[in-house]
Amino acid sequence: MDLEQRLEELLGVEKFEPPEELRAEANWSDPGIYEEAAADPEAWWLAQAKELLDWDVEPSQSLDDSNPPFYKWFADGRLNASAQCLDRHVEAGNGDRVAFHWRGEEGEERDLTYADLHRDVQRFANALKDLGVEKGDVVGIYLPMIPEVVVAMLACARIGAPHNVVFGGFSAEAVAERMDFSEAKALITVDGARRKGKTAPIKPQVDEHMANHHALEKIVVVRHTGIECPMSEGRDVFYDEAMAAADPECPAEPMEAEHPLYILYTSGSTAKPKGILHTTGGYMTGVTATHRYVFDLKPDSDVYWCAADVGWVTGHSYIVYGPLSNGATSVMWEGAPDYPHKGIWWEVVERYKATILYAAPTAIRTFIKWGADIPAEHDLSSLRLLGSVGEPINPKAWLWYREVIGGGRCPIVDTWWQTETGGIMISPLPGLTATKPGSATVPFPGVEASVVDERDGEPIEEGQGLLVLERPWPSMLRGLYKEDDRFIETYFSRFGNERYLVGDAARRDSDGYFWVIGRIDDVVNVSGHRLSTAEVESAIVAHPDVAEAAVIGESDEDTGQAICAFVTLRGGKDESEELVEGIRGTVAERIGKFARPKRIVWADDLPKTRSGKIMRRLLRDIAEGRALGDVTTLRDPDVMKELESKIAEEQAQEG
Repeated sequence: MDLEQRLEELLGVEKFEPPEELRAEANWSDPGIYEEAAADPEAWWLAQAKELLDWDVEPSQSLDDSNPPFYKWFADGRLNASAQCLDRHVEAGNGDRVAFHWRGEEGEERDLTYADLHRDVQRFANALKDLGVEKGDVVGIYLPMIPEVVVAMLACARIGAPHNVVFGGFSAEAVAERMDFSEAKALITVDGARRKGKTAPIKPQVDEHMANHHALEKIVVVRHTGIECPMSEGRDVFYDEAMAAADPECPAEPMEAEHPLYILYTSGSTAKPKGILHTTGGYMTGVTATHRYVFDLKPDSDVYWCAADVGWVTGHSYIVYGPLSNGATSVMWEGAPDYPHKGIWWEVVERYKATILYAAPTAIRTFIKWGADIPAEHDLSSLRLLGSVGEPINPKAWLWYREVIGGGRCPIVDTWWQTETGGIMISPLPGLTATKPGSATVPFPGVEASVVDERDGEPIEEGQGLLVLERPWPSMLRGLYKEDDRFIETYFSRFGNERYLVGDAARRDSDGYFWVIGRIDDVVNVSGHRLSTAEVESAIVAHPDVAEAAVIGESDEDTGQAICAFVTLRGGKDESEELVEGIRGTVAERIGKFARPKRIVWADDLPKTRSGKIMRRLLRDIAEGRALGDVTTLRDPDVMKELESKIAEEQAQEG
């Protein structure tokens, strides 16, 4: 039986039970954990906080809901996030354990132990103090995927300076905007950044856009690529020189549980970026618990790889704070998934014998397009668990991931959460939950979620509506930085201060499983039928010749909106009218005739950010003839030029 036949056969399987071996050895294997957490969530979370973290002052109280929606957790406790991630492991005799296997895109390798990180973080914390950074000062971080980004984050946490990390793929202009919003006192950046064999000068670009940033006093520059860069006397200092001049010991300062740990700005694709604020105690409780139990982590034996970027919340929670708090050994990869070749991910898995892989559906669909023969060239037998993050995953991609990468033996934890939630909210527990391809399954213990009617907010036991979180949770955002009114308006104005509006549409099935469909604004209304773009995309990629698809709504005189699909074909497949009808037929079969795309645009690739998210906003812009906004954050800006040319050719033929 070939792979395509195998996947079609598996599409008929409703549930996949946890492997017996995993169930027997899982960190959580008693289903009573859900009932225990639901009976008294506040007491349950307090117990988790005390069990998983080492507090300088142990909290006696759990949730403070006296001023909703400005909730507080463990407010009378004190701890330091840097000490949770480093000191306690070193003191326990695990300083020689590898914290990160770092792999540079040109093949360089560095292994950093917990003792190495502990040493470097203490020195850099003192270096920041020497530069005038104090508790409460915001520090910007604009670095690629190199170990120094982790050192910088934990050094900030050590002295109580909230960090504001900006994804390395953003333009320097976007960095300056985020530094202005947060009034950052210092910025840590790099001489140059490498991407697919090319080096981009970063420091000169930063200088160009920081000239009018009045709050910024110091810029620290990491020498990563060795290229020359301008340095302003009195303001700029090289990272290595600052480290050499700093004292080697810096005790971690106990912080109030509600002391700000970091600010992380959303991309701002449709509006002014939102500064998501996370604090120390609740966030560390949430990410430590979810990382340990969702991934069934065994620190003594697992090698964990979250293939995200530290510049996004996935990297904050599941590359840095969650894994290090749990004493995990992780992989950190600097480069792109197709450089120096399309099998590099699998080479990395094989090289470090990774046991857990956490990746985005967009990456998985890209690998499908490249073909199963590429991962087949590598030994992936070390993998025991796979994770999905960032967006809903369509069933066929879920099954391909399971069969081709996981060898049919690895359970998949399809996780739903947000920058705002801080950590995973809905996910299977690998030793407990029967999984369904495409479903995030059920909320994590201690989390209460519902699907509600968009008109009156009434819960829907089975069917589609809006996803909401019904009660506070420890790792939730504490607000939008310096924008309290916007915080309330964005998340709590629709259903009240006790119910958090997620912004996603979802449905619940007869088993109570959650199927997150996509953003509320990613909905197409065709003749009164409200269709999730993700749902239509999932149907399109079910066609055997399709590798990837992105769907948008276009204005239509007859139906209000019509579906336009940008479709990437598998290698060797030819564009044809017959294929158009085949795709439309597949959608009709899986959803209904009303859901068939009215227009299909063939695309060699789709516009994606460097983290892998498809920018549907840009597709809407070119489809409707609007001027494009900033495309500098795209993995390949030339994709938009090619698509614009195709649209122009179509219009010329029609005209």
